[in-house]
Amino acid sequence: MKKIALIIICLGVNLGFAQQTPAPKQAQSILLVGATAHIGNGDVIENSAIGFTEGKIVEVSTADLVKGNYDLKIDLKGKEVYPGFIAANSTVGMVEIDAIRPTNDLNEIGNFLPHIRTAIAYNAESKVVESLRPNGILTAQIVPRRGRIAGSSTVVQLDAWNWEDAALKTDEGLHLNWPRTYTYGRRAKGQDPIIFDEKNYSKQTREIEAFFTAAKSYNNGDAALKNLPYEAMSGVFLGTQKLYLHAKEKRQIIDGIHFLKKHGIQDIVLVGGDEAHLITDFLNEENIPVILSRPHRLPNTEDQDVKLPFKLAAKLVNAGILVTVDVSGRMERMNTRNLPFYAGSFAAYGVPKEKAVEMITLNAAKILGVENQLGSLEVGKDATLFVSEGDALDMRTNQLSRAYIQGREINLATHQTELWNRYMEKY
Repeated sequence: MKKIALIIICLGVNLGFAQQTPAPKQAQSILLVGATAHIGNGDVIENSAIGFTEGKIVEVSTADLVKGNYDLKIDLKGKEVYPGFIAANSTVGMVEIDAIRPTNDLNEIGNFLPHIRTAIAYNAESKVVESLRPNGILTAQIVPRRGRIAGSSTVVQLDAWNWEDAALKTDEGLHLNWPRTYTYGRRAKGQDPIIFDEKNYSKQTREIEAFFTAAKSYNNGDAALKNLPYEAMSGVFLGTQKLYLHAKEKRQIIDGIHFLKKHGIQDIVLVGGDEAHLITDFLNEENIPVILSRPHRLPNTEDQDVKLPFKLAAKLVNAGILVTVDVSGRMERMNTRNLPFYAGSFAAYGVPKEKAVEMITLNAAKILGVENQLGSLEVGKDATLFVSEGDALDMRTNQLSRAYIQGREINLATHQTELWNRYMEKY
């Protein structure tokens, strides 16, 4: 009974601080003038004019060349305008309190789970979702984690009543966690730092081979009984879904891509890619974009340059590979809000500043298949954008004054700002 009471109390506290009411639809046309506009495709417009109505951008020009008439004109001289940042490979809205199992929708049971959908488990009222928006993150890919095949991901906008309102593209890709080729040894037992486990690796890859073969046979009509996991694989075989290959090591990446190509899967995205810089020619030949591990971490092995995680993006971008940023890792849901600062760190280590912006805007949109709707300030796209007091990739100047999702001006207050306002009254 005590355990049940604790769960009820914690859920009650959480509901007491639910996300703000989603903004209403855009009711009047708006023109933002005078700001420096970072278009998202590498271009910058000084003294810009960005006009939008009914949730869509209708004009992108300079302030002296405005053509349309607008209900509301907002002077933003001295400020910066950006497309909404897009967080790829995130789990926001899937877990609210890690220690309370009923709030955790990542702990699925099983190993091959292509039929599991993050779309219906996404919590649009999560406090974690609310914490992303003040840093300019207005869209996210919600990804499953558990299992060899974890399930399907969905792209959502971050101001909604429920998952149906939030969803921009449901079940857009399946996620395959490729087996690791080695384990880390224990020095206390006299083991080598890295132990190659060929026997276990071969066993796990054979299991993947068996599942793919059976799923392909099922989808070719060679089955009498309905099988949901096999049926959920049809999208990747038909080419209507992407296949996200989660792999870090060089051999993992090469083996995984060769395996998928052998099974006729062409639309592949590499997630992680810690050793992708060693095989850039191979990735280019196979036309594989990369959702690259965040830079704020140590390298995987002792003999690597301690700054390698910061330099990886420049190596891949210079090789002509399409790159965005992976926000997963330790404390990933809380740290997703640091996405613009991950891009800023990559910019400090060789990626041109506007290319770093492009990594988490248009590049991310292209990789997720929503580039016709999001990712850049272009006529016809959603008016999902924000206004910053300064450089949005620098935590010192990323101070948002306005943000819009599909033309709706959203509330940038969070649970943290509520607490700040409360305790500022104390002193």
